Amino acid sequence: MEKANLKKQKNILGEKLNLDVLRGLSSFIGLIVLCVLLAIISPVFLTVTNILNILVQVAVISVIAAGATFVILTGGIDLSVGSILGLCGVVSAGVLKATGSPVLAILTGILLGALLGLINGTVISIGKVPAFVTTLGMMSVARGLAFIYTHGRPISGFPDSFRFIGSGYLGNIPFPVIEAIIIFVIAAYILKKTPFGRYVYAIGSNEIATRLSGIKTNKHKIMVYVISGLLSGFAAIMFIGRINSGHPLGGDGYELDAIAAVVIGGTSLSGGKGTVMGTLIGALIMGVIRNGLNLLNVDAFWQGVVLGVVIVAAVLIDQRSKKTTNL
Repeated sequence: MEKANLKKQKNILGEKLNLDVLRGLSSFIGLIVLCVLLAIISPVFLTVTNILNILVQVAVISVIAAGATFVILTGGIDLSVGSILGLCGVVSAGVLKATGSPVLAILTGILLGALLGLINGTVISIGKVPAFVTTLGMMSVARGLAFIYTHGRPISGFPDSFRFIGSGYLGNIPFPVIEAIIIFVIAAYILKKTPFGRYVYAIGSNEIATRLSGIKTNKHKIMVYVISGLLSGFAAIMFIGRINSGHPLGGDGYELDAIAAVVIGGTSLSGGKGTVMGTLIGALIMGVIRNGLNLLNVDAFWQGVVLGVVIVAAVLIDQRSKKTTNL
């Protein structure tokens, strides 16, 4: 009986993944149309320098958004990723200045991010505290610890071997872009080809039914927050390597950008629907919009308005498609 339930659930998830691919395709078409319009309006847009600039700017946010995708697919939310980036960044910078070891600094940032994600996941899954409240609290705690650690002052001056992670090049390709692509390929493989990935979708679709099928939902929910924290820690290394400074305000507001990229990429905020590649497209759409508005000399305040409208429109489309699917 249990095997039959699991098989039935797997078939349902397969159908949902196909719908998710269609959503991702529509997002990709939207990205192409947007690029064509901006290329017509501004001849600078399609230059190699500008395209690489967009990709570099999107790299850090996209890595955070990849982790956020796992969380949102389970029906959760993580508001602490920006603050976790800030704390991991300054601690890594401090370790690097104290030891001179880039490897130790990188491991410290990534492991600290995973630890903070573990705390989030444990409080949410075992403590039964809502994800919004838990991660909102972690957002404040992590940011406060970043200021305490640095006394409000940035830590800067890193060796080139460390800065390469955030600002280096392999040939003509920025290394952060390569890192982001590798992370998305791994994340896509996990979600599509592994049992854990199927469980993530199952939890977001119907957590109670998933638990009754014999799946340890608490363990897997904890894992998605660990992944989110770990990728935020890695994004922190990319971030401080790029700007050559660990600042306690690093990553401020990035949680909103990451969630926006996930939603624009077609992942449902209620969980169970979406793909990590859709998230990558969502991050690119945000990057292209920002870049295009800059090229058109649009005021920064109006840029926020435009991005807000895009995010709300993406959620409205998600709600409409949900109603259509239920009919």
